[in-house]
Amino acid sequence: MELKRTLIWTTLWVLAGAAGMGASSNAFARDTFNYRGLCDASAAVALDADHFVVADDERNTLVVYRRGQASAVDKLDVSSFLGTKPDKESDIEGAASIGQRTYWVSSHGRNSEGKRQDRRLRFFATEVISRAAPPKQPPFKLVTVGKAYSGLLDDLLAAPALAAFKLADAAAKAPEAEGGLNIEGLAATPDGRLLIGFRNPAPNQRALLVTLENPKEVIDHGARARLGQAIQLDLGRRGIRSIDWVGSAYLIVAGPPADTGAFALYRWSGDSGQAPVLVKGVDFKGLHPEAMFAAPGTQGFQVLSDDGQRRRYGIECKALPSFRQGFRSWEVVP
Repeated sequence: MELKRTLIWTTLWVLAGAAGMGASSNAFARDTFNYRGLCDASAAVALDADHFVVADDERNTLVVYRRGQASAVDKLDVSSFLGTKPDKESDIEGAASIGQRTYWVSSHGRNSEGKRQDRRLRFFATEVISRAAPPKQPPFKLVTVGKAYSGLLDDLLAAPALAAFKLADAAAKAPEAEGGLNIEGLAATPDGRLLIGFRNPAPNQRALLVTLENPKEVIDHGARARLGQAIQLDLGRRGIRSIDWVGSAYLIVAGPPADTGAFALYRWSGDSGQAPVLVKGVDFKGLHPEAMFAAPGTQGFQVLSDDGQRRRYGIECKALPSFRQGFRSWEVVP
C-alpha cells in the first residue's frame, strides 16, 4: 500500500474556502492514496461514509472500495444489463446519486476512430440494498434497477434548448475531435434533477450542461428524457470532466476537450446567471482527474485520477494484468 502525505497548507486553505469547509485549521489532505485493480477511473460516487463505487471507462464492471483500503471489496458486472459483452466497454463516464439510487451515463460519443458504437449509448441506474455480510465485506449489495436507457442521444439531438449547439454534427465526429460529442459529467441537483456535463463540444469555448428533469421516470418506466435548461460556463476554454455538489455549491473538475491541456478546479453556485470561480492554488499536475465525489456527512471530497496511460512497473497501466493496475485518489477532508 502506497500512501504519500504531502501537506500543502496554502492549497488546503483555498480548497476549504471553495467548498464551504470553513477555516483551514480544520482541514487536511492525504494527497495520493493508491487503489488497486483498475486504471481508468472515470466516474464514482460514495455509497456510505466508508465505501465508494468506481466505474472504469474501459470495462463494464462497477468496483466497490472501502476508503483507505487498496483492494476492492465488491464488484458488479453490468455487461448483460447493458446488453453488451464484458470486453466491449460502454464507456461509462459520469455518475450521480439521488437517495439510494445512483445514475450512470456513458460518453454517448463515437469511439476514438470516429465509429458509432451503440453500446456507448447508455443511461442506467443502480441501488444499494442492505444485507448481512462478513466483517470484511460492505453491509450492502449493489444491484441494477429498472432498465438501461439507450435513447438519450436522440433526446439530446431533439431538445429545443440544445438546438443552437448542432449536436447532430458533433455526434458524427470522434469524441476528442474539435466540436465532437463526449459526455463526462453527471451531478444531482438539490431538487432531485440531474445535470449532464459535456467534455465536448465547448460552444464559444464554454462548457455545456443541460438539466435532465425526469431521471427516475426514464429508468423505471422507459419515458423519454425530458431535457430542460442549457447552461454555458466559462471554464477557461475547458470542458467538464466531473461535477458534484459539495457543501453549498458545485465543484467542477474542468479539463481540455481533447486529450492535451491543463486541468483546473472551479466552484459554481448552480445559478446559470453566475459565473464559476477558479479555485486558485490547486495543482493537478501529474494527475488526470476524471471522477470526483463528496464524502457523506462531511464537506470533504475525493478526486480520482484516470491513470490508464500512466506507467507502472515500466508499462502503461492499462496493459498490465488487473492485479497490477491501480489509480490514485486525492482526498480533501475537514
